[in-house]
Amino acid sequence: MLIDTHVHLDAAEFDDDRETVIAAARAAGVDGFVVPAVGAENFDAVAALAAARSDTACALGVHPLYVMRARAEDLDVLDQRLGEGLALAVGEIGLDHFVRDVDPARQLDFFAAQLGLARKHGLPVILHVRRAIDPILGQLRRITVPGGIAHAFNGSRQQAEMFIALGFKLGFGGSMTFSGSTRIRALAASLPLEAIVLETDAPDIPPAWGQGQRNTPANLRAYAELLAELRALPVEEIVAATGRNASAALGGWRPR
Repeated sequence: MLIDTHVHLDAAEFDDDRETVIAAARAAGVDGFVVPAVGAENFDAVAALAAARSDTACALGVHPLYVMRARAEDLDVLDQRLGEGLALAVGEIGLDHFVRDVDPARQLDFFAAQLGLARKHGLPVILHVRRAIDPILGQLRRITVPGGIAHAFNGSRQQAEMFIALGFKLGFGGSMTFSGSTRIRALAASLPLEAIVLETDAPDIPPAWGQGQRNTPANLRAYAELLAELRALPVEEIVAATGRNASAALGGWRPR
């Protein structure tokens, strides 16, 4: 299974050709798609995609960059929606200390509350970890959850090992395609293969060959081929391993 563990198929960038984009990804060998929400305003959209397609699953959560427009009541809505059983994870949640105009205290409040909901519902989490890995690890030690995925991982080897010890898989994608991303490539080449999943974050984080263009999930096959090259393994082995890892991280979900 080749699974895109992080793709925003509900995004407005796909409104004109969503089915064509999905068909192109399937033709490129992508078997499944995990679509995380970013706020209560798109819970319905991502849930509808998951309900309509057997190759698509959703996660529900409030993204750290959306907390300034979120309401406290959105956490109650999230609690209710998680109880309905469609979402396979809580996400995309976390902290972002790169963007300066989002209150870090409010981010932390929403993150901690959503970790609590993940624990309550027994769900893994899909983490946004930009420039905030250490405080995120601190919260994960305080509020234990059933693992999940650290999306777009860009930390140190030591931080990677800490996530792995807490039961997390690490997401690698477009950033890995740049020849100058030596640290990310070194981690992709040397971390235990059972700790790695693949993702596109489409329409965001385009690969080196698509700068200035819309990213699409069809690029996932090329990411698998690059990871195979970095690890000197057959691409089929990478596809199989990362698919198993995605399923393990997300409660055993498998696309059909």
